[in-house]
Amino acid sequence: MFTDSHAHIDGPEFDADRDPVIERAQAAGVTTILNVGTGDPHSGAFERAIELGRKHPSVYTAIGTHPHDARFYDDAAEQKTKQLIATGERVVAWGEIGLDFHYDNSPRDVQVEVFKGQLRAARECDLPVIIHTREAESETIEILRSDYAGAARRGVFHCFSGSRELAEQALALDFMISFSGIVTFRKAEDLREIAKNVPLDRLLVETDCPFLAPVPYRGKRNEPAYVVEVARCIAELRGVEVEEVARVTTENFKRFLRLN
Repeated sequence: MFTDSHAHIDGPEFDADRDPVIERAQAAGVTTILNVGTGDPHSGAFERAIELGRKHPSVYTAIGTHPHDARFYDDAAEQKTKQLIATGERVVAWGEIGLDFHYDNSPRDVQVEVFKGQLRAARECDLPVIIHTREAESETIEILRSDYAGAARRGVFHCFSGSRELAEQALALDFMISFSGIVTFRKAEDLREIAKNVPLDRLLVETDCPFLAPVPYRGKRNEPAYVVEVARCIAELRGVEVEEVARVTTENFKRFLRLN
């Protein structure tokens, strides 16, 4: 049983065939998907994600304001997110949140303040956090150390593509590390070395679909069924059967999110 720990199947890329996509995932052995709702928190995007999780028993939901959209986050957005978490079905994490200094779609100072605010709100809701960080490794770790210290629930660095130092710091903070199709890319030797050495009890796999389809599907729309290829790559790196990676990462996912 495989788990796709981070997907975006509520987006428009799947409007034409969402149900068949979920059926293909199940046929491939992907029994659980965490769908992550992002976008302008005032737009209805979070409600759409929650509705998808309500409709499909295999789909859990996370909601949070991505750093790209930090400029839209305000007190009303925070209260709305908290209310949706309290009343929505199967909302199990706050995210994805963090910093993205590559695109700077929102000003950096705004990203920082919104990241801190959402960490505080996630603690208040007793939810783990899903971290997005790009070209902001030191800033992300500094904020987690200062603004998330002592939090009972930890989090996951999703779609990990950072440095060995970032992986070590994330592990020291008791965070999970999730690998996507990037780990299968030809030039990702350094990332594969990190994936080979992350402790098994901290390991997750994901697609981040519709983006970053793994080899041999690179260049196509990604979908949850393809998480099997990520697991297969990591199994080969670690010299174990793919079924073992599936079992361990699914158990990690359930433990991390406190699922029965």
